[in-house]
Amino acid sequence: MKQHLIHIIEDDTSVKKLLEITFKEYDFNYISSESKKNALLMFLSHNPDLLIVDLGLSDGDGKDLIKQIREISKLPIIVLTARHDEKEIVAALDAGADDYITKPFSVNELLARIRANLRRKISDDRSLNDKFTCNDLELDITSRSISLRDEKLKLTPIEYELLKYFMLNTNKTLTHKQILQEVWGTGYQNEMQYLRTYVNTLRKKIEDNSTRPNYIKTESGIGYRFTYN
Repeated sequence: MKQHLIHIIEDDTSVKKLLEITFKEYDFNYISSESKKNALLMFLSHNPDLLIVDLGLSDGDGKDLIKQIREISKLPIIVLTARHDEKEIVAALDAGADDYITKPFSVNELLARIRANLRRKISDDRSLNDKFTCNDLELDITSRSISLRDEKLKLTPIEYELLKYFMLNTNKTLTHKQILQEVWGTGYQNEMQYLRTYVNTLRKKIEDNSTRPNYIKTESGIGYRFTYN
């Protein structure tokens, strides 16, 4: 079985050491960088499977590095940051990051996020089939339909596009802006109420308990994450 290579981009020595020890214990290969310049060189020469990027690097903003990497690669990027500012996290996600963890962090939570993003990468690497399954949900792109426990859901065109977007971006933190732009178009980027209304409607159609959702999770102040086991 292939060992995944994780690229740690972190200038805090104690945090970097903790990550290295953790990855060694859980059989992940890793490489480490402490600066934006070195990170780009290491990325190009080692072709890692996943990046963990600190936003506050010594020689520049991690968001700029994310943008550079996004121009040439779609690999999963997890932001690790001490900044609890929602605007900073949203900006990093809009720059191309897939997920985020704030310091101090739980090692188990970080490992869970890493594994989820690597699973999504494996799924993305395979040619996209006409059908895509997430637990009891099945997306059929050819017939433009989504079924729940083998029964077709009655969805409006927007509900279908929104749920399809969620399902094709499983385990990825999506910002409000990203979702609105992708599903509704550029003129709707600030129409938060549109999005909330449709998410609530979808939850009632696919969740066993819409007030405690298993699929569409709210990332407070940031957006949504579609998850499944």
